[in-house]
Amino acid sequence: MPKRVLQGTVTSDAAEKTVTVLVERRIKHPVYKKYVLRSKKYLAHDERNTTKVGAIVRIQECRPLSKRKRWEVLYDGAAGS
Repeated sequence: MPKRVLQGTVTSDAAEKTVTVLVERRIKHPVYKKYVLRSKKYLAHDERNTTKVGAIVRIQECRPLSKRKRWEVLYDGAAGS
């Protein structure tokens, strides 16, 4: 089974090798048929510890690394990191 990949904005980089990523998604309201913005924060492992607040990153599912950390930051060649 392929691992899920999400894209979001880094909201905190205070912890060592951990970033908080805010992922927003648009869902259609079942009754009103309007699109509503839903958001969720994920803790992601940042092995290089170089990601800063405001950066747009892609995160991928991984094995549990701590109590709440189940995602890791993907480093693409285009990102330059």
